[in-house]
Amino acid sequence: MNIKEYIDSGIVEYVVLGLAKPQDRAEFEQLCITYPELVQAREAFEAKLEDFYIQQTSTIVLPAELRLRFTEAMENSSINQTPTKVFAMENSNRPRRTNWLAVASVILLIACAYFAYQFYSQNETLKKANAELQQKADSTDAILQQIIAEQKVFKDSNVTVVSMEGTKVAPRSSANVYWDSTNSSVFLVVKNMPKLPSDQQYQLWALIDGKPKDLGVFDSEQEKLILKMKGTQKAEAFAITIEKKGGNPSPTLEKMQSLGKTKAPL
Repeated sequence: MNIKEYIDSGIVEYVVLGLAKPQDRAEFEQLCITYPELVQAREAFEAKLEDFYIQQTSTIVLPAELRLRFTEAMENSSINQTPTKVFAMENSNRPRRTNWLAVASVILLIACAYFAYQFYSQNETLKKANAELQQKADSTDAILQQIIAEQKVFKDSNVTVVSMEGTKVAPRSSANVYWDSTNSSVFLVVKNMPKLPSDQQYQLWALIDGKPKDLGVFDSEQEKLILKMKGTQKAEAFAITIEKKGGNPSPTLEKMQSLGKTKAPL
């Protein structure tokens, strides 16, 4: 027999991995008694598999929980058990080696789990990025719709623009009221209002026949560009005061921030 051709046929790999037919395995074990080079070829391939196994399990970085599971599986599997007679030479004193079919299975399992974990992580990252993009798109769309609404108010010929200037107690405070007396709509654009404590809010008032009418409260830092307030068909002037959070039924005049008179007839 040409033992080199026999080794080159791939029989060594088939036997070590447990893929050879029973009769081929029996023949292989018998030939190992006669040909030492066949034994050397088997041991060389087993060593190569062992090196590959060690390299793969040491270089692949798995999550702690997944790595723990594989460690437990390795300790409890047939990998650490005595190899079957298929992988041992009869009447041989060479050291027992690992069941390489089980090793190959574990290597494949680790690789699959690793790539599955990588895919899952990338998928979660893509989901998060998509959610962030959607949130930004929604926010941009909301701002755009607000600008469109604002432009409609500004261009309406029925709208009176009331410029509200700061008072002595708040000379830098300013805002504009866009008031449509035909449909009682009131919109407020805050230009400069200092930030208030969390227990306070600004409150808009309409002065009608010298009496204040509540038009709603607002914060100094509003997300909207233009605020829709409560409506009024009449107004001699508009005023802004500082009140407790939620507003007051009557204005605190000593805390008046801005005041603006209308030109519209009552």
